[in-house]
Amino acid sequence: MKNNNQMTPKYLHGFETGQLKERIKIARRILASCELCPRMCRVNRLKGVLGVCKAADRAIVSSYQAHFGEEAPLVGRHGSGTIFFTNCNLRCNFCQNFEISHGGEGNPVSSEGLAEAMLSLQNTGCHNINFVTPTHVVPQILESIEIAISNGLRVPLVYNSSGYDRVETLKLLDGIIDIYMPDFKFWDSDAARVTCQAPDYPEVARQAIKEMHRQVGELVMDDKGLAVRGLLVRHLVLPKGLAGTREIMKFIVRSISPNTYVNIMSQYRPFGNALEMKPLNTPLPIEDFRQATEVAKEEGVLRLDPPIRRFLVW
Repeated sequence: MKNNNQMTPKYLHGFETGQLKERIKIARRILASCELCPRMCRVNRLKGVLGVCKAADRAIVSSYQAHFGEEAPLVGRHGSGTIFFTNCNLRCNFCQNFEISHGGEGNPVSSEGLAEAMLSLQNTGCHNINFVTPTHVVPQILESIEIAISNGLRVPLVYNSSGYDRVETLKLLDGIIDIYMPDFKFWDSDAARVTCQAPDYPEVARQAIKEMHRQVGELVMDDKGLAVRGLLVRHLVLPKGLAGTREIMKFIVRSISPNTYVNIMSQYRPFGNALEMKPLNTPLPIEDFRQATEVAKEEGVLRLDPPIRRFLVW
């Protein structure tokens, strides 16, 4: 049952108590020897030195808009207010947004500019602010949230990441982020090594999702079916079972909760460098997706996002 505390964005309390301001100071210091993500590059981003994510001091934004292709509890009638950040700390070789994550398409924005984007999305009726690929720009996001709150921000905040997040960084967001929406991409370390050069991804994602759930719990919706707080896990099905769907679903049910809201995604197709690598050089067969959804049900997942899917003919 929902209560008033669940309906109120968490960050308002953090703003009022000064907790948010303290988190900003801590996060900014990290940029001087960056350890925001598991890559642990330890470069001085404040002086423009680039690590794996290719991001320096300012956030770079590719686009912001009302998005209607997100999960049902985020979209509602007026859309999810997505802000797509350029660059990425995981850098999958098959990324569906390859031009953004690898190509660097986008424009640098100040924290004030980012706050303006958030307020613009709220003012057009978006039900939430959805930070897409935020892991490498947590300090900048925190700064912008403080500015936006002062100017009337009141909708839930969504942290939409690859799942390759350090628990230590996520703790800076405790009490600030309302909805966590991580991917869980791979169960197998070798698959993560070959596609992302991140063999530690499976263990990192497990610990990150546990921390996210600890902070926000299961997904809670209002009377209109809109998400106000909680965890939503995405899983992109890959050809030939490369993602390890069954093991991931077992983990979600046994180590998180069978009531975790899960989106089994079918939109894989070979972008980026995937055409050079089997079995990623082919689009996802519809049967693979059907099997993945059945696996999720077999393993005990009780809340699946409604399947609105498109399959491409190549």
